[in-house]
Amino acid sequence: MFCKNAWEVFNQSIIDYHKIDSVVCPINNPYSKEDIQHLLYQKNWIDTVQWHLEDIIRDPNIDPVEALRIKREIDASNQRRTDLVEFIDAYFLDLYKEVNPLPNATLNTETPAWAIDRYSILALKIFHMKEETLRADATMEHKQKCQEKLDVLLSQHQDLTLAIEELLEDLQSGKKYMKTYKQMKMYNDTDTNPVLRAAQK
Repeated sequence: MFCKNAWEVFNQSIIDYHKIDSVVCPINNPYSKEDIQHLLYQKNWIDTVQWHLEDIIRDPNIDPVEALRIKREIDASNQRRTDLVEFIDAYFLDLYKEVNPLPNATLNTETPAWAIDRYSILALKIFHMKEETLRADATMEHKQKCQEKLDVLLSQHQDLTLAIEELLEDLQSGKKYMKTYKQMKMYNDTDTNPVLRAAQK
């Protein structure tokens, strides 16, 4: 099953990151660039670093200059994340290129890679929520609330796993077909962001 493999890769990435637990620690992707696991590990590593950048920037005492630097780092991370999603979708487009969609084939609301993007974030939510249930300095009330949230996340994991696997099966059988769109983000483009355009004059 694809999801079982992806979940293992995501959790390996999360564990590897937390061995050093620093947003500046370099990635050491253990998979060959020819394998889909390489893209999955890369994707989750970006998500994991960004997760912790989002924590840091919420420090109420953060220096404004440092906050701006981190905000721009998060923006760049979001672009890398989007690029990785598109690479993963390219993998699926190639995987199912010989499949002839059935006459009544339908389009899914999201591509496999965007569903896998949510799967990667879910792995991070589960990891960190579980940490909260084990915190030695937390109250029992806090731990109980976090356990309840963790239970919901674990249920979501089951549901999302099933949904992704069914989508992949439907693509393989021709019941669904893939169509991808570039994100076409406008705020990074000097031609479409009026502030950037004005700054060039």
